[in-house]
Amino acid sequence: MSPVVITPRRFADDRGWFSETYSARTLAQHGITQTFCQDNQSLSRATGTLRGLHFQRPPFAQAKLVRCVAGRIFDVAVDIRRQSPTFGQWAGTVLSADEGNQLYVPVGYAHAFLTLEPDCLVAYKVDAFYSAEAEGGVIWNDPDICIDWPSEVAEPLLSSKDALLPQLAQLDADFGYDGEPMAALRHIQL
Repeated sequence: MSPVVITPRRFADDRGWFSETYSARTLAQHGITQTFCQDNQSLSRATGTLRGLHFQRPPFAQAKLVRCVAGRIFDVAVDIRRQSPTFGQWAGTVLSADEGNQLYVPVGYAHAFLTLEPDCLVAYKVDAFYSAEAEGGVIWNDPDICIDWPSEVAEPLLSSKDALLPQLAQLDADFGYDGEPMAALRHIQL
């Protein structure tokens, strides 16, 4: 499966709005059938904070459903399934609290986001519990991937751990290939 952008409907009146941000039934109608078991949340104070490209190795690999609760981020998924004809290709989209949109990142994709405003709050669901031993990553500026990061951030702020991630050519994980290469981002409404 490929990454998918999900936009929940908002029902607004003069008090504000209401939105259903997750529906297993509706997502299953679009082929997203994971059972999410853990919710994660991060706060990035500075504009230009980059977190990723992260993944967990099998058998602890994770699918993610990512949303920006406050602020605006550029969210990216990179195909890291070696047998995929789209291995090393990426898809990215802006997620914002104002839009309420989300990105579904399937297993077999590395994930990263770059904050485009200060005080970004990002929340995401995962379908496998965190495993420190299974952590992996790829460097954000790998020349073999060539992610077109937004030009409004000149030099991202990285953790010391993310600054030392290897390039895709040194990938030390083997993800199964489901026979579906990465496609253009599909948009669905929740």
